[in-house]
Order: sequence, then C-alpha cells, then structure tokens
Amino acid sequence: MRYYLGVDIGGTKSHALVADEHGNALGLGHAGAGNHEVVGYDGLRSVLCAITSQALGNAGVTIEQIAGAGFGVAGYDWPSEREATLEAIGILGLNAPVEAVNDTIIGLLAGAEAGWGIALVGGTSNNCRGWDRQGREGRVLGNGLWFGEYGGAAEILMKAVQEIAKMWTLRGPETALAPAFVQFAGARDVEDFLEGISQEQYELSYGAAPLVFAVAAAGDPVAIDVLRWAGEELGSLVIGVVRQLNLQQEQFDVVLVGSTFKGGALLLDPLQRTVWQEAPGARFVALQAPPVVGAVLLGMRTAGLDTSHIRQRLLESAAILNASNGVALVEES
Repeated sequence: MRYYLGVDIGGTKSHALVADEHGNALGLGHAGAGNHEVVGYDGLRSVLCAITSQALGNAGVTIEQIAGAGFGVAGYDWPSEREATLEAIGILGLNAPVEAVNDTIIGLLAGAEAGWGIALVGGTSNNCRGWDRQGREGRVLGNGLWFGEYGGAAEILMKAVQEIAKMWTLRGPETALAPAFVQFAGARDVEDFLEGISQEQYELSYGAAPLVFAVAAAGDPVAIDVLRWAGEELGSLVIGVVRQLNLQQEQFDVVLVGSTFKGGALLLDPLQRTVWQEAPGARFVALQAPPVVGAVLLGMRTAGLDTSHIRQRLLESAAILNASNGVALVEES
C-alpha cells in the first residue's frame, strides 16, 4: 500500500492529511499559523513537524511509507522563496517526490473537478491563481493594496470607510454605513469615528466586513455600490489570469475560496458579469472541500499517480474524517 501526504500551511491555521492510494483519508494533523511571513522559517519548520507527526501518528503510517507529498504554502509567492521553502520541508526527511505551491493552488485542486482552472480567494484579503490544461500557471501578485488588487474583507472595509469620509466631507452622499460603523467601533459620532481611525484609537477588525453586506442588504445605495466595486475588482483578478493562460474560449471552473463569497448576489453577480465578458465559459463553484485535500492530490500527481478515479473518494473520506475529529479544515483565507 502506498500513502500520500498533503499539507496546507496558512496564515492562521495549518493542516496535514495522510491518505492511501485508493483515496482513503487516514490521519489528520492541525496547528496554528505556518506562513513564514507571520512566524518566520523556523516557525514554518516547527508547524510542519507538528502537523505531519500528528497526521502520520493518527494514520498509523511512518514517514518512510510516504510515496509522494504536496504542500500548499501561504507566503510562498515568488521563485526566490522556493529554495527556503523546500529547505523547510526538508526537515521532515521525506524520501519521496515533493512539490510545493502557493496555497491558492491547492484550493484549485480541491475544488476544480478537472484539476485545472482558476482559484479566486476572497477572505481577509484576496488572491488569484490558475493552471491551464498543460499545468502552466497564471497569477496575480497577492499583495492587495500595493498592487491594486482588491475585493477581500480588508479592501471592502477600506472602501466603506472612504465612503463614510466622503459623506462627512460632503464629497459624497449620505450612507447608512456611517451609523453602522460608529456603533461597531463604539464611537460617539461620525467625526469621532473618523478621528479615531486616523489616530489609531479605533481599529476595525475584519469581522466588521459583514456590516457592509448587512447595510447593502437593507438597501443602502452606497453599500450596494461598495459590493459592486468589490465584485468587479475580484473579477478583474480572474480576467488577468484568463488572459495569461489564454482561457477566453475554454470552459473551466473558477473556484471561490473564502468567506467573502458567502455575502451573496450583491457581490457575486458583478463578479460573474465581469468575468463572463472575457470568458463566457467560466463556471463558478464554491470550494466545499478542505484545501488540504488539494495538497494530497498534488502529492499524488507529483508521484505520477492518476487521481481522476481517486478524487471523489478522497473528498468523501476526508469529510468523514474531519467530522469525526471535529477539526475545522476549510480555511477562511
């Protein structure tokens, strides 16, 4: 029997999963942040050891029995980081084919039935990467504000505060976002809220993003426009990857990863309209499977295993194992 390891390294949570060659999920491991931008490479190594040891122990498998391993690593954004990433993985002592990718890609593998397409992340911030049929990769930069990539919770909050500022300075219309954010922050009034934001006396956590969706759902035109803007911006990320991979005439999955997409039609409709103008064959699917399943599939593919007949069994068995362990495997990126 051959066994495969998948690892999902995140900015808040990290997971490992061991499965056999038939797609039976056997053991889980979980820990906190492993992104080297958050915890450093020493922290990455520590998390890798912890979650791999847990998963192997729970599966009753040794590291020597692993035939292939896939790693989706948050913070692994550039070719210049590959050597350090693989060196960190090397601490595990794997004697098997190994591949490491940005964690967006394992979301794609977990969510796209064909094993290629585009993954769009809308969580704390945003990201977008894709593979074509030949495995060529297209991407955006994944650095949000620095490079004009918008649409996650951080950018939605930024846009909402800007609209409140426009209202107060009479550059924009009245909006119900103002009293909602004043109340959320515990401010006295709009002026106090804006002063508190500028003086760092009030801090808006990403948990405030649902306020924008709630105000929009109540019919506020400004909040509705914020979500339209976010949807169109997210759509522009997909279009960039479509153009890089020449997918305009293809039918492919766009896998939606993250809590932003739970906000409903006010964001999803403009996102879809934007993408369909460039790629009418795009199919939008919400990620239901744990991203770490995509890492296992990556490990299998790297070892030369055909996963087409294994994928569905792996998805089902990972869901059962997850339920029995009570581990939250779906990362809200």
